[in-house]
Amino acid sequence: MSPIEPEGTGGQSPTRRRRTLRLRTLLIWLAIVPILAMSTQVVMTAQPLMHQSEQLRADVAVGKRIDVPLTRLMAKVQAERTMTATWWAGGSVSEKELRERRAATDRAADEFRRAADGALAATGREDGHYVAELKHGLADLAAFRERADARSGDADRTIGYYSDLVDHIIRVYQNEFSHAEDAELIQESGVVVTVFTVSEMVARETTILAMAGPSRRLSPSGFAEFVNSVGSQRYQYDEWVAPYLTAEDKAAYDQVFASDGWKTKVRIEDAVISDHQNIASGIKLPKEADAWRAAYDKFAARVAALDAEQGRALLVRADAKATQLENEVVWLIVGNGAAVLAVAAVIVLTTRSVLRRLHGLHQRTVAMAEDTLPDVVARLQRGQPVDDDALPAVSGDQDEVGRISDAFARVVSVSVDGHARLAAERQGFGMFAAGIASRTGNLVSRQLTLTDELQDTFGHDEELLARLMRSDQLTVGMRRQIENLLILAGGEIPDPHTEPMRVADLLREAAAEVEDFRRIERQALDEISVVPRVISEISHLLAELLDNATRFSPPQSKVVVRAELVTDGLLVDIEDRGPRVTAATYEEMNGRLHSAPPYSVLAENAHRLGLFVVGHIAEQLGATVTLRRSVYGGTSAVVILPEELLVPTESVRAGKEAPRAATPAPAPGPLDERRSELVLHAKTGAAGPRTPERSLKRPVRSKPPVPSVTRDGDAKPALPERVPQAHIAEQLRAPHVPKTAVHQDAATPEEVADAWADYEHGTQTVEEELRQEQP
Repeated sequence: MSPIEPEGTGGQSPTRRRRTLRLRTLLIWLAIVPILAMSTQVVMTAQPLMHQSEQLRADVAVGKRIDVPLTRLMAKVQAERTMTATWWAGGSVSEKELRERRAATDRAADEFRRAADGALAATGREDGHYVAELKHGLADLAAFRERADARSGDADRTIGYYSDLVDHIIRVYQNEFSHAEDAELIQESGVVVTVFTVSEMVARETTILAMAGPSRRLSPSGFAEFVNSVGSQRYQYDEWVAPYLTAEDKAAYDQVFASDGWKTKVRIEDAVISDHQNIASGIKLPKEADAWRAAYDKFAARVAALDAEQGRALLVRADAKATQLENEVVWLIVGNGAAVLAVAAVIVLTTRSVLRRLHGLHQRTVAMAEDTLPDVVARLQRGQPVDDDALPAVSGDQDEVGRISDAFARVVSVSVDGHARLAAERQGFGMFAAGIASRTGNLVSRQLTLTDELQDTFGHDEELLARLMRSDQLTVGMRRQIENLLILAGGEIPDPHTEPMRVADLLREAAAEVEDFRRIERQALDEISVVPRVISEISHLLAELLDNATRFSPPQSKVVVRAELVTDGLLVDIEDRGPRVTAATYEEMNGRLHSAPPYSVLAENAHRLGLFVVGHIAEQLGATVTLRRSVYGGTSAVVILPEELLVPTESVRAGKEAPRAATPAPAPGPLDERRSELVLHAKTGAAGPRTPERSLKRPVRSKPPVPSVTRDGDAKPALPERVPQAHIAEQLRAPHVPKTAVHQDAATPEEVADAWADYEHGTQTVEEELRQEQP
């Protein structure tokens, strides 16, 4: 199974990029929400202020256009009203003076209309209600003048028409700032309206006294109106004007009130109220009333000027108020902008700090998860010490990022402690398994020694020898399983060889350890040998693969093992005719070959420990083992040994090979077949440059075996004898001393091996002939 490569720390996976993007989006929204809230509040606050400022600006614009014409119109209407009353009462007014007064009123009315229309057009407003009423009243001016000229109708109605016009003018002033939301401005506007109302009351007194005429007689209604005007103008000034005037304005009005004309006016008012006479035709006014007109003319112009000044001052204050509102809006926007910038700066700095810390935490976490922690676990599994500085420490920070970092540090600490305990348990279990394997191996070694002794003692009994060799073969299988346990427990198979071994001999040695060795067909090279230090490990690896191939293929099929040189070293291909295996199964098996499994996996796959053993040995050798589907439908195990484990055979032979003696190949008999089975379970061994080794992995005796003799007396090649505990692990070895010493034979190891190959070929030929002769 292909290993899954972890994500590198140099880049971010799409999932991590999406998480970072979501985090940044969340932080941005956390920054936008308060800014939007503040901006919304500013808009909601600034919008009414701006609307109020715009209204004041429009009112001021309209007031500046119509203030002077409106004040002039009010003065002209009041003057025409007084002259009309004098005319109606038969006073000393000529028609020329009346026409001139009326002409002045008409000019003031035309000027007002033009100013009002221009102001309304400039501000985009519609014609106001009171302005419309005033215009409508001015349209009836000619009709009431005709009545006055003809003295038709009621005089009070005609004079009342002029008073209504003045009331309309005052209401225009009153409505000028009526929609203002500023209480101070509304109050000042009310003071100005009251000032005009007080002046109108005084002007009406003048008109009422003019209606008395030279006879100084008033109707009861006229006298009552006079009394009401006196009381109204005095009360309103004292209560609604004087307290709200500025010190400067009040001083100006006090100067008027202290003048002789105003004092005369007050004295006449008091005299009329107190000294009048009730007669049958009405009210008879006192003689002081004749001095009213002269006194009124003395202060009327001054009072009108002060009233107009109050109106202009109101416009100035309204304009200043509009400017103040605009400044408040500007400062509000500026303050909000500064606050938004401050909030944004704080949020940006906080966000960058959080993102920087989170990014650092992410990098440390990824580095710990992908690099440090796997290295620590690997070191613990190898039994090596771990540097505590490589692990994250608890900082004790109380913020959220610090808490997360400390939590991760504690998780890593718990994980490392757990792996340390598991490594200790694994090491302890390995020592325990190695101890069990050592004790069991000693028993197996004693069994093999006993088999050797029985073979030496009862070798003349062919049937017993065959059974002894069968027992020896099973014991060899047990021996390999014990070595498997030793390998999986962390031990190694020491190799006692001191000379390289030919690849052909190595394949023969590996095949001899397999119970069903007859089905193995070998194709190997003679010109390549394997260095001594890895002979036992390679033999064990190949034996496991061959045993697996023979057990999982049909009994009648062959298992072919080939060895040939390739670019990367030596390729050994073991091919069987077993059942078809799926690609997923091959991937799973290759995964077992390429990774060291934990004990939990070993426990679940106890029936497939051979693959783990092969993978472990291949890792130690630097070799690669791959299982794949064969072209014949079975399984092919491809082993590639690195070239540093190989040496040329000719370089080994140089200077050491003696002249070879020709050995004829005898015709094998029935006993030869049985002896071939006996010897095929063993491996040849000699002290020459090429040392074949038997499955028991014990060093060969110093002397090669003496050639055997058949029933016919024919000489056969010398069969190598087995020496116990040749390649057993050091902890499995038991002392073994050969009982008899054997003298060195003259034949070289190459001659013995070649003769044995010829003998084995002849044996196989006899076996095939016997099978053909059987009915």
